[in-house]
Amino acid sequence: MAAIAAAFGAWSLLLPLLPLAVLDNGGSAGLAGATTGIFMAATVLTQIVTPRLLRSFGYRPVMAGAAFMLGVPALGHLLGMEPWLVLLFCALRGVGFGALTVAESALIAELVPLRYLGKATGMMGVFIGLSQMLFLPAGLAIESAWGFSTAYILAAAMGLFAAIMCIRLPRVRPESKADRAAAREHTDGPPRVAMWKLVLVPALSVTTLSMSYGLVSSFLPASVREIDPVTGAVLGGIMLSLVGGAAMVFRYAAGEFADRTGRPGVLTIPAQILGFAGMGLMAATVAFGWSVWWLVLAAVAFGGAFGVIQNEALLSMFNRLPRENVSEASAVWNIFYDSGTGLGSVVLAALVPLWGYAGAYGAGAFIIIGGVAITGLDRYLGAHRVTEYGNIKTRLKRLRKV
Repeated sequence: MAAIAAAFGAWSLLLPLLPLAVLDNGGSAGLAGATTGIFMAATVLTQIVTPRLLRSFGYRPVMAGAAFMLGVPALGHLLGMEPWLVLLFCALRGVGFGALTVAESALIAELVPLRYLGKATGMMGVFIGLSQMLFLPAGLAIESAWGFSTAYILAAAMGLFAAIMCIRLPRVRPESKADRAAAREHTDGPPRVAMWKLVLVPALSVTTLSMSYGLVSSFLPASVREIDPVTGAVLGGIMLSLVGGAAMVFRYAAGEFADRTGRPGVLTIPAQILGFAGMGLMAATVAFGWSVWWLVLAAVAFGGAFGVIQNEALLSMFNRLPRENVSEASAVWNIFYDSGTGLGSVVLAALVPLWGYAGAYGAGAFIIIGGVAITGLDRYLGAHRVTEYGNIKTRLKRLRKV
């Protein structure tokens, strides 16, 4: 957990700083935005191949290398703010972030017994959330006091520390494809249904909320400033912290609930409805100029819902897939999470000039409602789902009930 917290701290430290550094050095707003865009593109591309890397090399070297790549290339920003330099080192850091996010969740699932998996994934969310809440504002404070160079050096040091901590991880290696194929040949069980059919709906539940999160993280401070021009920027930063804090607390609580009940996914629809209410309240508050305190309530509601969905979706994937597929489940979860965040910050953000902040928030709310419909249909079909082809025993049981 210390390695994960340090690595995410290195990422959080530079997340708000690099666009600011580009602008301060005379770069365009497009280049400033591209620092995040190229980072996320490299992240998603790396997440696709990380399960294969884990099977080939194991968790320890992959996570150590990922933590190193996430932090140490920050030193490259000391060379200057030329566009190709900035984007190159952002892409290198994105490679580290992509591998780390997949490996961390998969390693938790490999090490922790199933009955404690909900609490373990929730605790991982707590460490990540605390790291983000601490280092997102810390990066701006360090830049104000000592300049950008100090922040780059600190981020590199934190990444190096995380890499050293990863070396101390236990030796765990997922089964290779050859091992899994050999195991299937020696068992009498029928083949399982394609993985995507089992994980698509939980993945989409993450995407529908992460799209709104991408919008909120980009425009909540600006929309608060419209309501309160004097203290709006400060309040907006506080509200973003509230979103992260609520997500952290609710994610842990959802994990404990899943462990007690043994039924991951039960809280998905209630959380989606809560997320819809939070986004709807944001839209109404901005549209009608209500008190800024309604935005505080909306931020807590949306953040809490997002935290629950993160844990429920991940646990549902782990529950639906065989134990040997945890790295693939983690990769799918992270890809849909990060892709949704990127889509929200681009697609929903494009609605702001047309419909204003209220219209964009409202569109995010309706996307979440679409996710409720998909999850509800999946829950109905899930009562009749057969996860293996040719499962004669299950089909005979059904016939007896008719």
